[in-house]
Amino acid sequence: MLARLGAIGFVGIAIAATAIGLSRKEDSSAATSIGRSEAASADPLRGELIRCRELGEAGTRDPACLRAWAENRRRFLAPAPPTIDRRKAQ
Repeated sequence: MLARLGAIGFVGIAIAATAIGLSRKEDSSAATSIGRSEAASADPLRGELIRCRELGEAGTRDPACLRAWAENRRRFLAPAPPTIDRRKAQ
């Protein structure tokens, strides 16, 4: 009898945790889509990269995505601008 009550309690907790998890995913997707539009308007390359990510496998055949990924690699791998050593300047 005690084992049955424990199993019922465990199932009830699992159902409650699942319901809470599903309700949080819906809320976070709305916040993510708002953040995406703001980031895309700030940098057009970022907007294009987001679009390509949403295309999935088709993005590997899209010429615009290939150009966007090449530009992103170029920006990432570009040498950093020289910094001024303030100790030497004084």
